[in-house]
Amino acid sequence: MEELKLVKKFLEKINDKNKIIVIYGPTGSWKTSMSIDVAKMLDSEIISTDSRQIFKELNIGTWKITEEEKDWVVHHMIDIITPDSEYSVWEFKKQSELIIENIYNKWKIPILCWGTWLYIDSLIYDFNIPKIPADKAIREKLEKESEEFGNEFVYNKLVEIDPEYAKELHPNNIRYVIRAIEVKMITWKSKMDFRLDKKLKYDVFFLTPFKGDRESLYNRINKRVKIMFDEWLLEEVKWLLKKYKNDDFWMRSIWYTEVSNYLLWIWEEYNWDEKLSLWEKVKRWVKLDLDETIELVQKNNRNYAKTQLTWFRNYE
Repeated sequence: MEELKLVKKFLEKINDKNKIIVIYGPTGSWKTSMSIDVAKMLDSEIISTDSRQIFKELNIGTWKITEEEKDWVVHHMIDIITPDSEYSVWEFKKQSELIIENIYNKWKIPILCWGTWLYIDSLIYDFNIPKIPADKAIREKLEKESEEFGNEFVYNKLVEIDPEYAKELHPNNIRYVIRAIEVKMITWKSKMDFRLDKKLKYDVFFLTPFKGDRESLYNRINKRVKIMFDEWLLEEVKWLLKKYKNDDFWMRSIWYTEVSNYLLWIWEEYNWDEKLSLWEKVKRWVKLDLDETIELVQKNNRNYAKTQLTWFRNYE
């Protein structure tokens, strides 16, 4: 494997900084397989930089790595919070940096893998991420607007007040869009202003399995989405809807939204008295059948991959 030869050359290079390996790429580009190969070669550990795999119980829809796929390689930052919890980049950075330090203490080289670039950047660059408390009034207003008018409506507000940072976010990443607006309104600063000179903290080796073939990538994404539905994605979302009756935070996660929309239209056994507020939130959505829902999930996956490819040019 040519990539493993490149890793060996990287390890031979002398540098005053600690070394770290970043395996990046769009969704569906075989990052998981590459990370396992590299980790086994180095006898090291992997830190997940995926903003959705941090949630317990969100397994099929996040394409979460299985114990079998881990192949005995230690993984961190997976299944750390429940779906009704919120988790900021600041919290991710703080917790992950302790893990990185612990890996170094074992004389191993940390491997960062998966595709949330905000999480990756928070670890490898000199970012000053202050713990700015949430403003309940601002957040509730923006969440209500998202529910009533859609994610694009709220995203356009961020474009107006912070166009450069808006380029780094997908409109459907509504949690981060709302947080960016909130920070701007509280501090009068863009989240970009809290970055220092964007100097690398480590001697970083960037590695990607993606070779530039978008058609193959999109075909793989389409097939993967079909497999997700074949592997009981509907049952997983149905179970989540039952369990988390008083909180729909997890529903704002990319790709779970579309499936929840479909289920809430066709689920006749659903107790609408208990979930009336949730029904009020989703009834504005277009009614789709299952095939149309699958096509929508495929489309949104492809769009997300396009956004990732744009951002990951920074690593090339």
